[in-house]
Amino acid sequence: MLKYLIKQSKPLLLSASIASIVHGICSVLLLAQISAALTTTESDNGEMAQVFAATALCVMLSYMAAAILFERLGQRAHAELRSFIAKRVIAADYRQLELLGAARIQSALSEHCTRVAEFFVSFPVILTNAVVVAGCLVYMAFLSWQVFLLAILVIGFGSLGYHLAHLRAIRHLDIAAQEQDNLFAYFRSLTDGAKELRLNRDKRTAFYDEVLGQSIEKVRKERTLGMSIFVASASWGNFLIYAFIGMVLFMLVGDVPDRTLIMTGYALVFVYMLGPLEALLLNIPRANLAQVSADRIDEVTRAMFSSESQNNKIDLPPLRSITLQGVLHRYYHEQKDEMFTLGPVDLQFSPGEITFLVGGNGSGKTTLAKLLVGLYPPEEGKITLNGVVINDTNRDYYRQFFTTIFSDFHLFDQLLETNHGKDLDQRGNALLAKLHLQNKVKVQDGAFTTLTLSQGQRKRLALVVAYLENRPFLVFDEWAADQDPVFKEIFYHELLPELRAMGKTILVISHDDRYFHLADRLVRMENGRLTYANLNKPSKTEVDTTISTLITAKSVA
Repeated sequence: MLKYLIKQSKPLLLSASIASIVHGICSVLLLAQISAALTTTESDNGEMAQVFAATALCVMLSYMAAAILFERLGQRAHAELRSFIAKRVIAADYRQLELLGAARIQSALSEHCTRVAEFFVSFPVILTNAVVVAGCLVYMAFLSWQVFLLAILVIGFGSLGYHLAHLRAIRHLDIAAQEQDNLFAYFRSLTDGAKELRLNRDKRTAFYDEVLGQSIEKVRKERTLGMSIFVASASWGNFLIYAFIGMVLFMLVGDVPDRTLIMTGYALVFVYMLGPLEALLLNIPRANLAQVSADRIDEVTRAMFSSESQNNKIDLPPLRSITLQGVLHRYYHEQKDEMFTLGPVDLQFSPGEITFLVGGNGSGKTTLAKLLVGLYPPEEGKITLNGVVINDTNRDYYRQFFTTIFSDFHLFDQLLETNHGKDLDQRGNALLAKLHLQNKVKVQDGAFTTLTLSQGQRKRLALVVAYLENRPFLVFDEWAADQDPVFKEIFYHELLPELRAMGKTILVISHDDRYFHLADRLVRMENGRLTYANLNKPSKTEVDTTISTLITAKSVA
């Protein structure tokens, strides 16, 4: 991931790195000039003052350029990462996203992206201070190569200790990063389950004490431990530096020529180098955190892949038929704690037809709907559209025939799915009035003015979107479950017949047995199998039999 970001911003990264290197070199030159000025015996310092002023100006300008360029680089890296992950999410197979989970994706988009971007912002500090430390070592070698060798020995010893500490600290940071994914899921439960938590004190207390609180504490503990190890190793490095200064000043430098120059130079160099070295040691953990986060992003994005070709077609031909032949799908069933087999399913859908899909909870109705609309590819059998077999090359195109409102639907505030004509607001508001929502929400500039509505009212907004999309096949998954009795009557007796008259193909997943007689066809699913399918209008006896079976199934559930 870091290689990808560097590749995306090579010119900017190169310019910022050069500015940082120039800043470090000028800082060392400034230090050498200060040391020379303190020990010079010349009376005329005019030329030295001019060089000093020019060097100081270069230090300021190079620092300013490096900081601005790396800030731009950090923001670009943040945007590039989020765009990269978002594009992978949009293109990924739906089943892969279900297996991956929303919490890990959200953690990658927020926490891990931020840490990688912070590394690019801190990179000029690391690069500049590395140049300063290297320059100071070169200056020390110029003063005395014997003392320089001792300095290399001390720094090497300190680096070894830091490396060993790094290996241990990075393990704690990685554990914290993994727990962060779980923490995002708990944060979501904190809001999505707010009603349940307020209604049950014991559940509320247990959720915080045993789940959320422990996760927060684990992240805090592991990150604190990891960063504390880094700080401790940096303090050990500082101690070695001061010990080295003492050895140079009081033990190694004897009665030699230019003793004052050497001692002054070394003392000045080490005191000056201490700040950059400490900053270098403290900022390196950011690079480690960025590496951990980049690894997590790599892991998440590798788990998202697309086996399908993306659809570029816009115009859809008339829908003549959709056929499922021997379609079979297997998945893990949580309620039964076993692999569940749906199918084989044989069904055909035609325009202007209302099909009711009924059955008990967990019988596979929603999974069949996901197979039908192309969210899941069948493991066996085939689906055909107007006689054409659907596969990975045309499944995305096939999905464009459907508008679906699942029971766990998501509602966007903007009408993204529709053609933005001049009359979009007018058509949207007319539909809102049709669905008795004109006093609650409006369509303004192609967006709903509010989504703060009840679940039943939000489903009506989703129905407005479905009307505006004007797709040939509509799927309603328990759509009327959250509607009041009056609007259920409107939905079943007015809206569905109206959509059928428009030539739409309609699949309704429902438990509202009092409306089953309104269907053109009634299909019942039990344990993943279609136990009854009538291709014509069901008779009253057939409807009564199905209703009786469903009532029994609901009682058991």
